[in-house]
Amino acid sequence: MAKYRGKYDEGWDIVRERWFKKQIATGVIPADTVLSPRNPGVKPWDELSDNEQRLAARLQEAFAAFLDHTDDQIGRLVEGLRKLGQLDNTVLVIHADNGASQEGGPFGVMHEMKFFNAIFETPDQAIKDIDDIGGPNSHNNYPWGWAQVGNTPYRWYKQNTHEGGVHVPMVFHWPNGIPKEQKGTKRDQFVFVSDIVPTVYDIIGVTPPKVRKGLEQIPVSGHSFKSFLKDAKAPATNTVQHFENMGSLAIVAGEWKAVLKHTSGQPYSNEKWELYHLSIDRSECNDLADSEPDKLEEMIAHWWEQAEIHGVLPLDDRGVELFGSRFRKNSPHPEDRRYVYRPPMSPMPAQASGGVGGRNVDIVAKVTYKKGDEGVLYASGTQNSGISVFIQNGRLLLDYNAFGDHTIIESSGLVPEGDHELRAVLRRGNGMSGYLEVTIDGVSGGSAEVSLYMRMISSVGPSIGFDHGSPISTRYSAPYAYTGELHEIVIESGPRRVDTAAAEAQAEMNRQ
Repeated sequence: MAKYRGKYDEGWDIVRERWFKKQIATGVIPADTVLSPRNPGVKPWDELSDNEQRLAARLQEAFAAFLDHTDDQIGRLVEGLRKLGQLDNTVLVIHADNGASQEGGPFGVMHEMKFFNAIFETPDQAIKDIDDIGGPNSHNNYPWGWAQVGNTPYRWYKQNTHEGGVHVPMVFHWPNGIPKEQKGTKRDQFVFVSDIVPTVYDIIGVTPPKVRKGLEQIPVSGHSFKSFLKDAKAPATNTVQHFENMGSLAIVAGEWKAVLKHTSGQPYSNEKWELYHLSIDRSECNDLADSEPDKLEEMIAHWWEQAEIHGVLPLDDRGVELFGSRFRKNSPHPEDRRYVYRPPMSPMPAQASGGVGGRNVDIVAKVTYKKGDEGVLYASGTQNSGISVFIQNGRLLLDYNAFGDHTIIESSGLVPEGDHELRAVLRRGNGMSGYLEVTIDGVSGGSAEVSLYMRMISSVGPSIGFDHGSPISTRYSAPYAYTGELHEIVIESGPRRVDTAAAEAQAEMNRQ
């Protein structure tokens, strides 16, 4: 991060203007592109307080440094392919998954998990930890102002169907297939993410089967753009593309785009479609909906037609409820659910495992214990927030790490030798409180109350028999693998509360 220290102190207004001019100078956008105005909620930089500016600038420095880190990792892959002699014969596609994130809010956040636990820090509160940004003690995200800079020259952000949410850069690298004279050249033809697979199929000569193992396959919906990899003047192959995300709608047809920014729960009849001539208005600054009503009506009808073809209907703008569907009775994650994990096994993604945040949970370890055995039985999270169950000095311990506030329960008695069931009991109380207990074969070994019972623990998932990331507990150094015989870990969890469901839904969206 030292490389970027002070680079953004002049603020997002000046930096955005500079990036915009560079985009025009380098031909990334047409020379007549208009820089869109500030999004609602983004203040002029000069109107921010000193602490707001310092915090925002440091958060952007961390983002820039992480881009460098990402570039280094891509470089490792490229160098590995080069050493194998396969770089020129490999298709590399690098693109953003969406526009810049709006989840940081107007000021940015030091720790996203605090946000999901309804702990809202002001810049004046967060500034005391400014030197943690970008390090292991932070889980930060930048504010709206820098997100809009990242989306220059477009409007809005990730989650939205305006250009700021869906128009992203892509690099396509294939030395054996792209003529040398085309190296480093730019393409302006419209491409959607679903066009990548049919392009790769086209390159390697694969025709996807219509039937596999007796089952009719859903047709590939994209369009190969192999033709204009070699010929910059070849026409676009995807000429009609619909969008729908969390109820917001859009369609691009040729040079035109119609878009509707939706607010969840609001009737669509109360919301206004916008119309843009993208070939001359790349940044969606001149809404032609009122002056071109016939064209707008044609585009809207086109959207409904495409929505019917591609299974978008019926429109569903639910958020929490949709994410909650994975916990219903017949889903892989029923509401009252029980998970059994048997080591050895790799760490699990948080969204694919039995979540332990915001609900009543028992973490059960079945072991054959011998004197001297020690280590982590179950761990979920990081040093910033998490839960760890482990044996140390012959005793069962639970470390409940709520953003650096460690509640550690150590069993009063030793774990006897032989086969035993060791249990960490987590119970949610009223408001934000909770109750913790450890038991050995059903006998309580100690308990404690906590004032903050986390509804979201971490975006880092669990590991069984070791702590695979930064150490959750201050009582050991990771991975602190268990040295004894661990037969299985069982997670027994009860229903979530509504606020937990909302937090999980927002966290899932942030991972997209």
